Formats: sequence, structure tokens, C-alpha cells
Amino acid sequence: MGKTDWGIVWEVLPNLLTGLKTSLAITLLVIIISAVAAVPVALARMAEFDLIRWIAQGYIELFRCTPVLIQLFWMFYALPILLDISLSGFTAAVIAISANLTAQVAEVYRAGFQSVPAEQLEAAKVLQVDRYHQVASIIVPQTLRQQLPALLSIAINGFKDTALVSVIGVVDLMFAANTAAAQTYRSLEILTGAALVYFVVAFPLSLLVSYLERRGQQRLNESASKRTKQAVAA
Repeated sequence: MGKTDWGIVWEVLPNLLTGLKTSLAITLLVIIISAVAAVPVALARMAEFDLIRWIAQGYIELFRCTPVLIQLFWMFYALPILLDISLSGFTAAVIAISANLTAQVAEVYRAGFQSVPAEQLEAAKVLQVDRYHQVASIIVPQTLRQQLPALLSIAINGFKDTALVSVIGVVDLMFAANTAAAQTYRSLEILTGAALVYFVVAFPLSLLVSYLERRGQQRLNESASKRTKQAVAA
């Protein structure tokens, strides 16, 4: 077994960081697209009209129950054939991961929408607030506050999923790491270095998720304690 040379990681680090920029760009686009697209999907999933609800549920289950890797291949190789268009690897990656995350975020939104107190929606109807403003001003803001930890967890998973886009030729962090490893024959050192880069980016967000979950649980405990004291006093 040959000696390790961790100094090689510093030599290829500029290439890894260049690839990281692509990974972060994909992640940012995917988060924005899925955050917006998931709203109508979640509303459709809750629709009273069966056909609309079934279509939304079918979309969600399709992307939740198939591997992201297959979705990437399908968007890059099959979709252009189906639509007779040309897609770059970057565009196909954004479409595939956005579609996947939209399905996940839609379910989080749905849970949040259903947790909004019915009294608030009834009051909005009495005040003749239309459905669009009910969603934009009442439902979505409360959902984002309540479901922020879950949404951040999905965002972290979306960032990690970008490691797969190298298989369709996108020059991301993983592509840069694989290329450097093949050129230097230092797979152990370089792939470990790439893993550390992913960790450095994702770990702070993971800590934020844990903090928000603890704070949310603390608020629930305080609220339950307050209701208990009020019940005892009554």
C-alpha cells in the first residue's frame, strides 16, 4: 500500500472550488424553482376535484418513488428525444432535481397548509378575501414559518443530490474531483477532500435545522404548559 499524499488536495482545491460554484448554482436555482412550483402542486394535491388531486398525487409519487439518478438520465437523454429539443447537462440537471424537490416540498407545504387554523380561513371568507390572497397572505407565510426546518433539510438533500450531475457531463464538484483523481491516481485523498467540501457547506445548514427544530419544540412545550395552567386556573 502506497503512502498517502494529502498535499495533493491543496493542489487541486482550486479546481474543486470551481466545481463547487457550479454545484451551488444548481442548488440555488433548484431551491427557487421548487419552492415556487410546489405551491400549486400542493394546492392541487388538496383539490376537491378528483382528477386534479390524482394528477398531483401521481406526479408526487412518481418523483418520490424513483431514483434521482434515473430522473437525471431521463431528462438528459429521453426528454430531448420526446420533445425534439436539445438540452445541456446543466439545464437537464436543474430540471430533474427541481422536479424531484418540487414533489418533496409539495408534501411539506400540504402538511403546513392543513395546519393553518380553519378559523383564520373562515374569517378571510367573511371579509371577502379572495383565494389568491388567502394563499399568499395567510396560508403560505404561516407554512414557511412552521415547516422551515423540513424545507432546509430538503435543501440540504438537494445540494447533496448535485453530486450525481457529473454523470451527465456537468462540471460540478464531483466531476472535478473524479477528473483530478483520475489524473493524479490519488483517489483516496481527493475524494476525501471533496467529501469534506460537501460537509463544510452542508453542516452549518444542518446545525440551523437542529436549532430551529429545538426552538419549535420549545415553543410547543411552552404553549402546552400555558394551556395547562389556564385549564387548571379555570
